[in-house]
Amino acid sequence: MFNISKSVVAVILGGGAGTRLYPLTSSRSKPAVPIAGKYRLVDIPISNCINSDISRIFVLTQFNSASLNKHIKNTYHFSMFNNSFVDILAAEQTPDNRSWFQGTADAVRQSLRHLQQHEFDYVLILSGDQLYQMDFEEMLKHHLDSEADISIATIPVVEKEATEFGILKADEDQLITSFIEKPKKELLPEWVSDTGAEMQSNGRVYLASMGIYIFNRKLLFDLLMEDQPEVTDFGKEVIPSSIGKHKVVSYQYDGYWTDIGHIYSFFEANIALTEDIPPFNLYDNVKTIFSRARMLPPAKISGTMLEKTLISDGCIINASRIEQSLVGIRTRIGLGTTIVNCYIMGGDFYETIEEMKRSEEKGLPKIGIGERCYIKNTIIDKNCRIGNDVRINGGPHLKDTDHPLFTIKDGIVVVKKGSILPDGFVV
Repeated sequence: MFNISKSVVAVILGGGAGTRLYPLTSSRSKPAVPIAGKYRLVDIPISNCINSDISRIFVLTQFNSASLNKHIKNTYHFSMFNNSFVDILAAEQTPDNRSWFQGTADAVRQSLRHLQQHEFDYVLILSGDQLYQMDFEEMLKHHLDSEADISIATIPVVEKEATEFGILKADEDQLITSFIEKPKKELLPEWVSDTGAEMQSNGRVYLASMGIYIFNRKLLFDLLMEDQPEVTDFGKEVIPSSIGKHKVVSYQYDGYWTDIGHIYSFFEANIALTEDIPPFNLYDNVKTIFSRARMLPPAKISGTMLEKTLISDGCIINASRIEQSLVGIRTRIGLGTTIVNCYIMGGDFYETIEEMKRSEEKGLPKIGIGERCYIKNTIIDKNCRIGNDVRINGGPHLKDTDHPLFTIKDGIVVVKKGSILPDGFVV
């Protein structure tokens, strides 16, 4: 009987410097960015693995990895009587390799010496900056049934999205016959696929790579160490060169999936969680999203009108109104404040009464959001101090800019981690 836990190891790619998610990545790696008020992005692929009975997981990082290391160390503890683990593999210089990770394939290549110490038949390669819920056991079963060498998870997308992804074509047996990375719009008619009647009726006629791969162990080692020792990227080099030489199969996924590549997609994915029936289900009995278990008190809310809002643990809220927003852990919001269409990440600690008094004596606002503020279309990173009567009105009327205290991208105001906005501050 096939045992997935003994046959598969997962490798989660931490990504590069994360410049498109700046300023959220100025002091943390992409997988460590807080999401949904109480999780980190890396919790999504790790949870998908655990829910699929894959519990030997490596996370590859090289940029701003301290907070990610701390999160994983404090979160993922398994019984000493099994072989489960979530290990960080940071880029490292060795006597025979003096360079940092040069791309997705190079990152895996440099990590193979750590992987080969374990027994496994298949390697599941994942991205650390995507929001989705997938049963990898189903994907592996498809991989085995089709006798594939490489499987690529694919998702049907519309024309507007197709230019942002690697697009492929597959035959009636799901064998991938051709692949193109981020095709120009004029080339798209040649890349229409039979994605099924339901997808076609919604205009989703292009098969996009999700950046999720299953490789047979021997093939992965051969490709990266012997056949193509100089290639650095899976999507641009390894996958295209493997088509025709090896059996590369498409595994079509029809559920919710979004790539958290830039501020706009990150903001939209979080705000979508406030919908009555959100596309990403945090309340699933089976597809649990795991994260650090913090010993925080219940949220305390007084006199606040709440509309389509998620409130995390440990919050103290006296706001007037909060609408279509996420409020992260340990958030304080003062009297008379209105929050609309925002993601407030919260705080890493509480200020004591004495610390609040000292802050007041220094003219500093308390950690959190003060009184009589109006904040709309905004992401507030952790540990910010926002004074009284502050007004932030994000929207398309604002030009992109980078200020020492905040950044504006696509009309979304991002207040930087630890920023201090004095009383009466206006954006």
